Amino acid sequence: MDRAPGLSVRLKFTLSYAGFLVLAGALPLAAAWIFILRHLPKYTGVDGGVLIRSTLLHDFASASAAVLVVLLMVGLGGGWVLAGRMLAPLTRITDATRMATNGSLSHRIRLPGRKDEFRELSDVFDGMLERLEVHVAEQRRFAANASHELRTPLAISKALLDVARTDPEHCTGEVIERLHTVNTRAIDLIEALLLLSRADQRSFTREHVDLSLLAEEATETLLPLAEKRGVTIETSGDITPTIGSQALLLQLTVNLLQNAIVHNLPGQGTVWLNTRVCPKTVVLTVENTGEKLTPQLVSTLTEPFQRGTERIHTDYAGVGLGLAIVKTITEAHDGKLTLTPRSAGGIRITVELPVVAAHL
Repeated sequence: MDRAPGLSVRLKFTLSYAGFLVLAGALPLAAAWIFILRHLPKYTGVDGGVLIRSTLLHDFASASAAVLVVLLMVGLGGGWVLAGRMLAPLTRITDATRMATNGSLSHRIRLPGRKDEFRELSDVFDGMLERLEVHVAEQRRFAANASHELRTPLAISKALLDVARTDPEHCTGEVIERLHTVNTRAIDLIEALLLLSRADQRSFTREHVDLSLLAEEATETLLPLAEKRGVTIETSGDITPTIGSQALLLQLTVNLLQNAIVHNLPGQGTVWLNTRVCPKTVVLTVENTGEKLTPQLVSTLTEPFQRGTERIHTDYAGVGLGLAIVKTITEAHDGKLTLTPRSAGGIRITVELPVVAAHL
C-alpha cells in the first residue's frame, strides 16, 4: 500500500515527550504567577529599598522563559535518546519482517531481557516464522514428492505406448489393461491431492455429524475388502456428535479403516473400531494387528507419500496419501491425531474432535 511520507514514530515520541515536559514545567510557573506575583503590592520594600512590581514580574518572566527553553532542549534531547532505546526492539522486529518478506524465514529476533509487550510480540513473531518455515519446507517436499509420484504413471504410460507403436504384433489387450491400471492409479492420486488441498483450505460447510454412523458406513463399505483379506472388523462405541464436513469426516474414517485392513496380518488380522464421548471431545479409535512398528517409523506415517516397511510387501500400493489426508482433515476440524505402535504389532490411531456444545 502506497502511503505519503510522514514523521517517524521516534520523532513523534520525542516531540510528545518534550511537549509534556515543557507543559509540566509551565504549570507550576503559571501557578506561581497567578497565586503569588499577582497579589504583590505595587511597591514593596526590600532590604531598605523599593522594588517595583513590574520589574519583579519582568525578571520572573525572563527566568521562566529561560527555564522553559532549558526544559524544551532537555525534552528534545532526552526524548530522542529515550525514544530510540524504547523503539530499538521494534526496529529489530521490522528488520526481521522485511527479511521474511524477501523470503528469509530462518532469521529469528530473540530479544533478550524480561517479558514485556515488545518481547511478547517478538516471541510470537519468532513462533510464526518457525511455523512458516516448517510449512514452506513441507510444501516444497510435498510438491517434489507429488511431482515424482505423478511422473511415474506418466512415464509408464509413455513406455507402454512406445512399445505398442514399435511392436505392432504385441498383444494390444495386455497394453490396454496395463494402461487402464496405470491411469486409474494416476486418477486416484490426483483426486487425493485435490481432497488434501480442499481440506487444508478449510473450504467446506460445517454441519452436525455423528462419528458412530460414519464408522458404520465405512465398515459396510469396506467389509468386502476385509473379507477378501481375511480380516475381522469389530466395532463398538456410543453416539459421538461433532460439527464438521460429513463428506470429509467419512473420508477420514474410510482411510483409517482401509489402512487398518490393508496393512494387517493376512488371513488372520483384526481391526477394532471404537467411538466414545469425553467431556470436551469425541474420540474415534482404529486399532489393528500387524507387524511391529517402531515409534520412529510411526511418526513419519502421516507425511505425504511415506510408506512403512510393511507396505512394500502388499499388493495394494495405494497413493501414499491416506494418513496425510487423515491428518489434514483432523487439523481442519480443530482436532488431534495420535498414532501409537502396539506392543503386540500393528498400530492404534486416535482422532479427537470437539464435541457438540449441546453435549458439553
